[in-house]
Amino acid sequence: MQILLILAVVGAAGFVLFSLARGLFYFSQGHRAAMDGTVEENQLMQNKMMMSRIKWQAITIILLVLIGVTAGGGS
Repeated sequence: MQILLILAVVGAAGFVLFSLARGLFYFSQGHRAAMDGTVEENQLMQNKMMMSRIKWQAITIILLVLIGVTAGGGS
């Protein structure tokens, strides 16, 4: 059971990293979006990636708590 939880934590942490990288990419494209006139679309994608990152961080924390509960309950 714990191996599955650990694999789920690794996967969720990967999604956190992916969302962070995409959010930073859109953040770095802010100047180009201002020049192209697509500022609203760029800001929307930044917010979408931030919400995705927060969601995956919450899932990762919940999985870590489950690992702690199962590890402590086995004594």
